[in-house]
Amino acid sequence: MSLVEPESDDFPSVRTGIDVLNRDGFSLLQGAKVGLVTNHTGLLRDGKVTTIDALHLAGGFDLKVLFGPEHGIRGMLDESIPDGVDERTGVPVFSLYGQRTEPTDEQLKGVDTLVYDIQDVGCRFYTYSSTLGHCLQAAARNKIRYVVLDRPNPIGGVAVEGPVADETRLSFTAFHPVPVRHGMTMGEMAQLYKAERGLDVELVVVKCEGWKRSDYWDATGLQWTNPSPNMRSLAQALNYPGVGLIEFTNVSVGRGTDTPFEVLGAPYIDGRTLAYYLNARQMPGVRFIPIRFTPAASKFAGESCGGINIVVTDRVKFQPVRAGIEIALAMRALYLEEWQASRYLTLLANRAAMDGLLAGEDYATISKRWTPDLKAFQKAREAFLLYRD
Repeated sequence: MSLVEPESDDFPSVRTGIDVLNRDGFSLLQGAKVGLVTNHTGLLRDGKVTTIDALHLAGGFDLKVLFGPEHGIRGMLDESIPDGVDERTGVPVFSLYGQRTEPTDEQLKGVDTLVYDIQDVGCRFYTYSSTLGHCLQAAARNKIRYVVLDRPNPIGGVAVEGPVADETRLSFTAFHPVPVRHGMTMGEMAQLYKAERGLDVELVVVKCEGWKRSDYWDATGLQWTNPSPNMRSLAQALNYPGVGLIEFTNVSVGRGTDTPFEVLGAPYIDGRTLAYYLNARQMPGVRFIPIRFTPAASKFAGESCGGINIVVTDRVKFQPVRAGIEIALAMRALYLEEWQASRYLTLLANRAAMDGLLAGEDYATISKRWTPDLKAFQKAREAFLLYRD
C-alpha cells in the first residue's frame, strides 16, 4: 500500500525516490526484510511524513533496523552518536558515526534489503556520501540488495570542480577519489562506487522524477530541510565546497553564528584587508564584504573576529572551490605567521594542490596540477549519470 499522496499535483514539484516508491505502493520492497539508512532529511515531498514512518506504516514488508549517519537519525547532534531505539516506531537504531562507519554483519542479520535515503549537498567532504559508500560495501559483503532512494543535488549536477582526492588520502571525509564538487546525485555516486570498487552487489536506484542536472534546489519545489545543524540554506550549501575547505584550520567558518559558511574570520584577521585582497582577484560571480562577528559557539566562541561575508552575485559563474583556494592563498599572503596552513590538506586531500599552495603559486597554476585527474573523472562519471537536461 502507499500512503495518501501528501501533496496535490496542483503544486508540481520534483518527486524524490521516496515519493516515487510511495506512489508505486512500495512494490519494490514487498516481502523484504528492510534496513533503512536515513535521517531527518528522509521526507516525502509534503515535508512532514518521514521515510521512517512511510516504510513503517506501508505494510507488505518488515522494517527491521535503522542506521543513522553523522548528526544522528534526527539530525540534531554535532558529536559521536549513540545507538538506541526510535521512539516513534520502536525499531532499533545503530549509529554509523563514531565508533563505526559501516553496519556490522551482526546488525544486518535477517536483513535482505538495505535502503538509503539521505539528502546530500554535493560536496566530497560532506560525510553522507561516505556513509552511502560504507553501506554499499556492507551490502556487498552480506550479499543483500542495496536500494538508493535518490534525491537532487541541491547545488546542481552540471558543475564539477576542484582536486580529486588522492588514493593515499581517502578517509571518512574523502571516501573515494572524486573532486570536491562532484556534480552527482547519491544514486549516481552509488553506481560509480560499485563499478570503480568492483563491488558484487545488487544495486537499485529509484530515480527522482522531474529533476534536471541544471536545477538548483530552488527549482525543485521541495521544502528545504537543514541536512545538518549548520547547513541552513541553499546559499550556504553553494559556498560549502570552498569555505568548508578551510574549516580544519584556525579560522572560524561561522559556526556559532546565524550564517555559517557565509562568513569566515579569526581574531587576527583584518576584514578590510582580506576583502580588498580577494576582490582584487576578480573572481566571477562573487564579492567579499569586510565584517566583524563574534561566534556564540564552536571555534573562537565569545571572541571578536575580523573577516569576510561571501556574497554570491551569479551562482552559475561562481566557482566555490576556486574561492576556497583563493581564500587560502590570501591567508598565506597576509597571515603567514598566524594561519596554520598544514591542516588545510585534511579536506583538500590532494598533495599536489597543497604543494602549490605552500609554494605560493597562483590559482591558475595550482589548478593545472589537478586538471588531468579532473578531466579523467568527468569522462568516467558520464557512464553513471541518470539525469540528462
